[in-house]
Amino acid sequence: MSGAYPIRPISESEFAAFYAVIEHAFNSTYPTEPELQHDLAVFEFDRSLAAFDGPHMVGTAAAFTFRMTVPGGAVAMGGVTAVGVLPSHRRRGILSGLMRRLLADARERGEPVAALFASEASIYRRYGFGIATAELDLTIRRGEGVLLEQAAAAQDPAPRMRIAEPRDAVPELAKVFDFILPARPGLLARDDRWWDYVLWDPEHRRSGGSPLRCVIAEDETGPRGYALFSGKPEWDDHGIPSGTLEVRELMATDPAAYSAIWNDLLTRDLVREVRARVRPADEPLLYLLADPRRARPLLLDGLWVRLVSVDRALIQRRYACTVDVVIEVADDLFADNAGRWRLRAPGPAGAEGAAAAAAASCERTSAPADLALPVQALGAAYLGGTRLSALAGAGLVSEMRPGAVAELSAAMSWDPAPWSTTGF
Repeated sequence: MSGAYPIRPISESEFAAFYAVIEHAFNSTYPTEPELQHDLAVFEFDRSLAAFDGPHMVGTAAAFTFRMTVPGGAVAMGGVTAVGVLPSHRRRGILSGLMRRLLADARERGEPVAALFASEASIYRRYGFGIATAELDLTIRRGEGVLLEQAAAAQDPAPRMRIAEPRDAVPELAKVFDFILPARPGLLARDDRWWDYVLWDPEHRRSGGSPLRCVIAEDETGPRGYALFSGKPEWDDHGIPSGTLEVRELMATDPAAYSAIWNDLLTRDLVREVRARVRPADEPLLYLLADPRRARPLLLDGLWVRLVSVDRALIQRRYACTVDVVIEVADDLFADNAGRWRLRAPGPAGAEGAAAAAAASCERTSAPADLALPVQALGAAYLGGTRLSALAGAGLVSEMRPGAVAELSAAMSWDPAPWSTTGF
């Protein structure tokens, strides 16, 4: 079991060994040195953990310190990453030991929430994580990206489009991103280190595509939107162009800029197919296309969220309507989370305005529970995208008081849908 494998943070001199475990665990084919240096630029050694079998490192885990947007605010969040165990040491409790220690550390740091992108979806529910964001993959072929006429007519004032080098344009990209950040749950604040991380574009990761490129929608007031993308030129045996354009990130502050950017990308010459990955579940393009079926949307899980401190997490977000419920939480890892909590929030309306909207309370109670749920369900619903009513329909939430699930589900829902674009 994990007790036989001591766990501790690593030093900088041990990072190469740490990275070697990750390469084995994830079957990496990338060249080691550039990947190692890329990760080292944002790595936090005081948030690293490694498990040892004698002198040999056999398991790894780490976390990043993030600020994540939540409904009506933002919270400190521990971004779980680099979780891996050598194939020779699986099924020995090493992963569980690392995850328990990592989550306990986030709790001790005052982070009410932890989150991750799951390498394999079957792993992380056992540690209290729930699917909190959904993301769309879109594939639009040549001639299929026709936008609605009324949408095109509504582009007033229409922005002008300008091509820019991504790294040279960071101040403009950041201006757009930071405008969107406070309103979209799931987004992670970016400093210069994380902009460098996001824009990293080594040749070995391009799969034959072009360097990362950027187009900015702007007017005299400044940038209103941008897209980061790459192209891959191809021609078939008859000389017909069949290139692809991969959209890595697209952000816009208003509908006109959004429409103009998509129109630019979907009408590029020599492109057979435009692919956009990690798009929000409420992607407006599905309503902007004349034929939305042509987007071929594929819905996937995105960010997984874990409430490491239930009460502190629930009071740091706002609620869509008034709620007063007693919830009974099950949590196998943190006894302090388990039990009955009375959650009360006034919702966003009322004479008190924004101040009242922030005044949620979550306190221990001995009152009878209105509903019971595992901490995974709270994590899934926390950002406002996953409906508790859907989880109840799957048998994952139990209702004791009729109407309690609908009440809490409505209160925890949020607009816009949560979306997380920064991989880690």
